[in-house]
Amino acid sequence: MLWLLLLQVSSLPVWLGHSEVVRSLETSCPQFFYRGMAPNEALEPPNPAQICQRYKNQYYFATLYDRNMRIPVYSAYIYDPGHGKRPRTTWLVEPQLMGPTYPKTMEKEWTLLNHYKVSFEQLSESQAILQDYKNLTGLNRGHLNPNGHHHDYSSRIATFTLTNIVPQHDKLNGGAWNNYEQQTMIRNTKGCNTTYVVVGAVPGNNYIAGGRVNKPGYLWASACCEVDSYHRKAWGVIAENDKNQVELLTLGELEDTLTQLYGRGQVSLFHSDCPRE
Repeated sequence: MLWLLLLQVSSLPVWLGHSEVVRSLETSCPQFFYRGMAPNEALEPPNPAQICQRYKNQYYFATLYDRNMRIPVYSAYIYDPGHGKRPRTTWLVEPQLMGPTYPKTMEKEWTLLNHYKVSFEQLSESQAILQDYKNLTGLNRGHLNPNGHHHDYSSRIATFTLTNIVPQHDKLNGGAWNNYEQQTMIRNTKGCNTTYVVVGAVPGNNYIAGGRVNKPGYLWASACCEVDSYHRKAWGVIAENDKNQVELLTLGELEDTLTQLYGRGQVSLFHSDCPRE
């Protein structure tokens, strides 16, 4: 019995250190945040999950997920665009939102239902599923962390997880928001060596899928880039989800706006070295 107890105890840190759903983003995947500092607790919902997004045994970005709303609060990543088309891939889900005994890497729904004997009820209770995003009118699956901001095939596929998706108005997703992702980001990151990005969604008052998945009222994005060892620049944007318009802000203006919208205290998205003006 003693050897069994020791085996159980010795195996515990392994799970805590390497699992997909983690205790701390700053401890488990700090590389996606400037100086390893994640946004503060003012963004944290009542029932959060911290996810180091793993695909094929490699972390590609980090997500704070709202289990109650079934949408991400934010996704954080390093901006590193490359050449190539949008991958044709099946949308993935996060097994460990059901519990730590499930796979540590994102998987297809079919794989979990057929190879891991997960019930449809287990999966759908833990997170948004493909069925939630079917038959939408005027909305589509909006990436927070967009596949086009990554340089290779695997890093782009990793963004196709439903824990990185919100119901976004299709005109905004294909219009002004797309222009920000594809054009404004290119202009703003000129001269940057490394650009850290945090993109999020403010919950709204409406839902899809019979009340299962929240439709955000606002989408927002922020970035802090290192120009060199002594200089940094930062910016933010915000958009109402039902309007095809994106407002460009300073980082400080965005944080103040989010402070009002979330109502949980002063929001801080990046380390204090990132300029607020």
